[in-house]
Amino acid sequence: MEKKLENILEFDKIKKQLLEFAVSSLGEAAVSALSPADSFREVELSQQETEEGAKVIRLRGSAPITGLTDVAPHLKRLEIGGDLNGLEIYQIGSNLRVSRLMKNFMADLEDQGIELPLLYTISAELLSLRDLEEEIALSVDESGYVLDSASDTLRGLRQTLSRTEGRVREKLEGLLRDRNAATMLSDAIITIRNDRYVIPVKQEYRSHYGGVIHDQSASGQTLFIEPQSVVDLNNERRALQAKENQEIERILAELSARLAEYIQEIHHNTYLLGRFDFILAKAQLGKAMKAVTPRLNENGVVKLYAARHPLLDPEKVVANDILLGDGYSAIVITGPNTGGKTITLKTLGLLTIMAQAGLQIPAQEESEIAVFENVFADIGDEQSIEQSLSTFSSHMTNIVSILQKMNARSLILFDELGAGTDPQEGAALAISILDEVSKRGASVVATTHYPELKAYGYNRPFATNASVEFSVETLSPTYKLLIGVPGRSNAFEISKRLGLDDAIIGSARALIDTESADLNDMISSLEEKRNLAEKEYQEAQETTRDAERLLKDLQKEITAYYHEKDRLVEQAKKQAAQIVEKAEEDADVIIREIRELQLRGAQGIKEHELIDAKTRLSEAKPKTIQKRVVHQTAPVKHKFKAGDAVRVLSLGQKGTLIDQASTKEWNVQIGIIKTKIKENDLEYIQPEKPKKQRIITNVRNTEPVKAELDLRGMRYEDALQAVDKYIDEALLAGYPRVAIIHGKGTGALRTGVTEFLRNHRMVKAIRFGDAAEGGNGITIADLK
Repeated sequence: MEKKLENILEFDKIKKQLLEFAVSSLGEAAVSALSPADSFREVELSQQETEEGAKVIRLRGSAPITGLTDVAPHLKRLEIGGDLNGLEIYQIGSNLRVSRLMKNFMADLEDQGIELPLLYTISAELLSLRDLEEEIALSVDESGYVLDSASDTLRGLRQTLSRTEGRVREKLEGLLRDRNAATMLSDAIITIRNDRYVIPVKQEYRSHYGGVIHDQSASGQTLFIEPQSVVDLNNERRALQAKENQEIERILAELSARLAEYIQEIHHNTYLLGRFDFILAKAQLGKAMKAVTPRLNENGVVKLYAARHPLLDPEKVVANDILLGDGYSAIVITGPNTGGKTITLKTLGLLTIMAQAGLQIPAQEESEIAVFENVFADIGDEQSIEQSLSTFSSHMTNIVSILQKMNARSLILFDELGAGTDPQEGAALAISILDEVSKRGASVVATTHYPELKAYGYNRPFATNASVEFSVETLSPTYKLLIGVPGRSNAFEISKRLGLDDAIIGSARALIDTESADLNDMISSLEEKRNLAEKEYQEAQETTRDAERLLKDLQKEITAYYHEKDRLVEQAKKQAAQIVEKAEEDADVIIREIRELQLRGAQGIKEHELIDAKTRLSEAKPKTIQKRVVHQTAPVKHKFKAGDAVRVLSLGQKGTLIDQASTKEWNVQIGIIKTKIKENDLEYIQPEKPKKQRIITNVRNTEPVKAELDLRGMRYEDALQAVDKYIDEALLAGYPRVAIIHGKGTGALRTGVTEFLRNHRMVKAIRFGDAAEGGNGITIADLK
């Protein structure tokens, strides 16, 4: 696409915003080179990268990408056999550290089952050179200073040098403490000249200290002298410094040689890290804009819901639905000046090239963007005094160029088409240009003031009208785009509100032709119908919100009910246990008394004592606990047929007969499992008499709730939302147990579902299905 288009649609400003999220010069270079692609596959991959980056930001907030530097110049010097300085070596070591951290970071996400296929492919190519990284970390710091830990020799030299410097300073401090020092010295300090320690001596006492003069003050009254007593020590110090420098050069040369062995690996790592930086910058920009990843198509269909211009104040910008390509390929937008027509054009164009550049767009979920081969725009006044071009001429020159370059896969944006010349001729030209563009199969959106184009959408099957709304009450535009409704003149209404006499307005109405009046009446009627539809839509939304609130309240009540039920059952169990315990204690006492009576049996037991003991034993039995008598029912003789309810004796499970597999076998549906069972293993279950039941329906869905939920093929986040909603509906439907089918696959979805169910407040227990139910591709959840 032409660079001129990026300036017209202000894509360059979007790139400036994107630059703020790049953390390295590599990321910034990728941003600067960013441009819209025209290949559907390229756009699709770019959008998928950004979506995966956004997922990383959502889950982790950031990634360990800081500390990345463009080391290409350093690697070039290594290639020609040069040595690097300490700072350059540190920067390469920092890149190695970031490579290792990013590789480990992505491996951790992969271990948790998070799906990021494109980012995992990039991270798999990163090479971790841990030994070399640690060697650099022990040798140089972030300022490039070679550390004592770089070698034992360097450490020893620096320790000796430190001791020598200490001796030099000690001797000089002794001279400063001399009783005559205040007289002979200009100042009682030790300083350095020519990298040697000196003291400031007054001119007249120069011979007192001897030694070497290294400098003098501007006035010549003070000489900076290295006293003879420290000359030898300073010489020793300089020799040690020379050895230190030689050792540092040796260490840097050795590190450079080590790095030269991995030039290609380091270069590739740096490139991959630059891609990570660029992808994460796109994701951060999308988060800042509250943007979404659009759906893509190659059919010229654009469905932007609540689209916002990303460069306008998000608190003030008006979101609009922009629909193109589904039933019509041309839109003609009419309306007053400053009403938002041009912003609508720029929003459509900018969001299109943002999407084709792999950026998320500020719109609602489910928005869709077509991938165009070219986007052309004629927007703004390009009048040129130097080229002697009028406004009309400059626009027409641009339009001619567009008509020469366009094809069926082009999106064309015309602002004030045909403006700048005679209205009648301009309107005719505008209609002809729109017809020509549509005849070639391109998508086109145009704004105009010409009333002749208000009926264009009604006369052409491939076109529709649109307008920007204007409030007569406030005498200002609302910036709301109305597709399907052409703009109408509000001159009479505005004039009336501003106080113009009704007689003058009536005379003006009489002067306009009937056709124009009918057109305005038709537009007014359309606006009224649209407003009514929007009002009904708002009411429907309110009803939906009320229903959702009711559902949430009902869910809370159900949760509270189950909690209270569990509490009461627990309390009843405790009371029952206490009653039984008390009864057992009383029974023990009575039994002991009966045994004593038996022991006295030889002497005779009085009848009333035995009766009294039996009565007390009967009273000791808890009245609230009764033994249930189970009456065995004889098997019912029945000739089996499809649809009968049966019990599988060998499994102890209920099922339904589907059809007869053979003379002695039937296909039986047991829960979600279909299996073949022998007829002698089946027992007919008589249907229960119908009882009046309270029917529980799903507030959100009129479909009956199934006993299983199939998640196969769903994305991780969507699957968890579906499970949460399904559990609520299953509870409302009174299911004691449900089955969640997630498949086996990589195991990521299974792990997420089981973890979610394990932590759900209304799930009592979970297990994987047995072999007949589907194994670990299905999870069975018991509900409270």
